[in-house]
Amino acid sequence: QVQLVESGGGLVQAGGSLRLSCAASGRIFSIAAMGWYRQAPGKQRDLVARIITGGSTNYADSVKGRFTISKDNAKNTQYLQMNSLKPEDTAVYYCYIITVAGVYYWGQGTQVTVSS
Repeated sequence: QVQLVESGGGLVQAGGSLRLSCAASGRIFSIAAMGWYRQAPGKQRDLVARIITGGSTNYADSVKGRFTISKDNAKNTQYLQMNSLKPEDTAVYYCYIITVAGVYYWGQGTQVTVSS
């Protein structure tokens, strides 16, 4: 059974930093990409950052230059380093993995709150 467990969310002042982690357990075959979405209250879930198998990365325009996605294959863990946080970054952050077959696996979500 595949599980993605997130950690690292919390409350931070504007301008501060947080690092989210997402540890995967279980066997996942043929990963196509992994990354992070976020969902603010009353809004849709939006892609924040992703790593496509092969190493290329994509970021939402709103986080470019501030957020960095990375992974540690030996630990089956992906990370989202978030710097220069803004109040508008406040949301529940979800990590995900998608396989070549189109199967999604999701983390439980972690709350990030940025105070002004």
